[in-house]
Amino acid sequence: MKIDRLIGILSILLQQEKVTAPMLAEKFEVSRRTINRDIEVLCQAGIPLVTTQGRDGGIAIIDGYKVDRTLITSSEMQSILTGLRSLDSVSGTNRYQQLMDKLTARQELILDSASHIAIDLSSHYKEMLAPKIELIRTAIDQSRRLSFDYYSPKGESRRVVEPYMLIFQWSSWYLWGYSMEREDYRLFKLHRMLNLEETEERFTPRTYPAYDGSRERVFPPRLEVTAVFQPEMKWRLIEEYGVESFEELDDGTLLFRFGFTDKEHLFGWLLSFGSSVELLEPKELRKDIRVLAEEISKKYKHDI
Repeated sequence: MKIDRLIGILSILLQQEKVTAPMLAEKFEVSRRTINRDIEVLCQAGIPLVTTQGRDGGIAIIDGYKVDRTLITSSEMQSILTGLRSLDSVSGTNRYQQLMDKLTARQELILDSASHIAIDLSSHYKEMLAPKIELIRTAIDQSRRLSFDYYSPKGESRRVVEPYMLIFQWSSWYLWGYSMEREDYRLFKLHRMLNLEETEERFTPRTYPAYDGSRERVFPPRLEVTAVFQPEMKWRLIEEYGVESFEELDDGTLLFRFGFTDKEHLFGWLLSFGSSVELLEPKELRKDIRVLAEEISKKYKHDI
């Protein structure tokens, strides 16, 4: 909508000393001519804008001009507060509540403390998770390396990492940082980190690449899997991999196709369905899962 674009342009001009029309056109995905018309509309509305030509030219608000009214609507403020409440659910502190108080202290808008959206980022491990998050935040702020014991399918090892980002994704918390052992950026799941310590070593922050949290980047699909599930498992396939991951066959069974990163993850997931699934491809893994099932059966062959 045009009004949303005008508010967006004004917000940018209030935060940046000078911007160019091509930059605004690219950001709002409109033509430069449209941006020029928007600037004229803002001027007609009483916003004193000045346009300069040349290499260092651009669009700017005249020095000394102030906007008294907030550009944040009640609905937008509610969205901000919802996000802040979600962070308080795992932080173990009340810092975000204090920030909310600052944001709403002078609001003319009446903000209902109850929101129609509730986000709780905590987990069953909240008592262990909050101290980890606070320690990692401090290490990031102070550019200190972290060391911890890490447990992965490949085994246990002691890691030293330059921390850069805390990430909540796939219903879990992760640390994204530079691994000193691997000499590359890695993602570490907080639940798998034990004996987390902040070292005395400071580091000079690297110019790190933008975090790519796509599934293809973090969990590259190395195994193209085809399996048949019984109809009663439809709810799990929808919940865990989406309705696009399978097709319903004439007999009611579900033909599932998806890419998995490794055999361990695949087998653990398939076994959670018991006899309600049959792996079709990769064919070479059918023997492996049969051997695994036989080994499990041997453990339960006799009563204790």
